Amino acid sequence: MFARIEARALAALVIVLTAALCGPQPARAQTPVSLAALEPAAPPPSRSLAEPFGLNAMPVTHGEILDKWNGIVADIRTERQTLRQCRDDAQTCSPAALKLLAVIDEGRARGGRARAGVVNRAINLAIEPMSDLAQWGVADRWSAPLVTLTTGRGDCEDYAIAKYVALSEAGIDEDRLRLVIVRDPASGEDHAVLMVHVEDKWLVLDNRRLAMLEDDGLRRFVPLFVLDYEGVRQFAPLGVARAPAAGPDAPAPSSLGF
Repeated sequence: MFARIEARALAALVIVLTAALCGPQPARAQTPVSLAALEPAAPPPSRSLAEPFGLNAMPVTHGEILDKWNGIVADIRTERQTLRQCRDDAQTCSPAALKLLAVIDEGRARGGRARAGVVNRAINLAIEPMSDLAQWGVADRWSAPLVTLTTGRGDCEDYAIAKYVALSEAGIDEDRLRLVIVRDPASGEDHAVLMVHVEDKWLVLDNRRLAMLEDDGLRRFVPLFVLDYEGVRQFAPLGVARAPAAGPDAPAPSSLGF
């Protein structure tokens, strides 16, 4: 009898513990960095690809670089609404919007590497390299594509942002796009490029060249951050001392070069 009571008590305990561990959990706060805001009607794609350079990356939950990226996300959302309106009525389009739509349409007409290549070339030729200090009077400003194409000037991250939007609008899944910030140890300068995953390779779209490289072609650079529809992550390069955890005092890349 006592054995049956003990068995029943043990079974009850198992049920209680199972309910506690597997039952509904309270929702956790989410940092509002998802690029789903770029296309609110579409669910975010699932993470299925390794990061460029074959490196791990940890989420950045706060700090200057995340603030900058969140600001660009909001600006891109607004500009995508403008592009949709332009599709409906070309007479409402600004010259910058018409130029971006032409790049997007040219990309849509191609496939594979050719799509990435034609957008890389078109954006590189549409923008004159100019530092933020010379153009805006500030050390570092990130601009959405229509702002950049309106002035016709920008620095490396402005090129990369424009290519990100153009390629995603041209049909490339955002899971296959990364805006990557690297550092050149020789000069100490930071640089931004767009990377796109095509034919099982990460290709580098750089405003400094029309030809596209694979990610192993950037061996002399140290990867710092990767930005995409999920937010911002900080690379932890193999063989390189781990950078301090990104926090309120973690600096954004400064003096990004052309």
